[in-house]
Amino acid sequence: MAFGDPANEPVVVGRIAGAFGVLGWVRVLSFTEPPENLLTYRPWMMADGDRWQAVSPASGKPHGAGFVVQLREVASREQAQALTGRLIAVPRSALPDVGQADEYYWRDLVGLTVLDPRGRKIGRVDHLVATGAHDVLAIEVEAPGIEPGRAGARHLLVPFLHQFVPEVDLAAGHLVVDWQEPV
Repeated sequence: MAFGDPANEPVVVGRIAGAFGVLGWVRVLSFTEPPENLLTYRPWMMADGDRWQAVSPASGKPHGAGFVVQLREVASREQAQALTGRLIAVPRSALPDVGQADEYYWRDLVGLTVLDPRGRKIGRVDHLVATGAHDVLAIEVEAPGIEPGRAGARHLLVPFLHQFVPEVDLAAGHLVVDWQEPV
């Protein structure tokens, strides 16, 4: 699969949490919403260092906080244990389109430049946090003398709600945040 095409770029959707039973099944944690969507996406790819290798789920079912999945390529508990911690991804093209104009995949927001309403740069979206009530943007704020991504970087947490994030422009690579920091 050619990953130069954005439609085929891998999107991480889960992680192998360990072996299940003696027949090579694996426990899988889903990063999808809703979690059971993980079992419907195809094809699966598994991280092997910095490479992605295709794997074929034969069957899967809910179990505890995640799922148990039988992979065609895995026949023993030892093989299943060796996969613990590996990430599971699918090509971007395997994911459904977002339902509405104001819905986004988190992956598309991470890295966007963050501007204030006047167009001044605040920083960049570092990651998002699910709080239950709404998602929260963690914005790495630009600060003199601190390189982005380094220890000491300051983060501004902003609820990802239209009243605080009135504009998202994926094509331009930025979003606007209207947020007054507490003093």
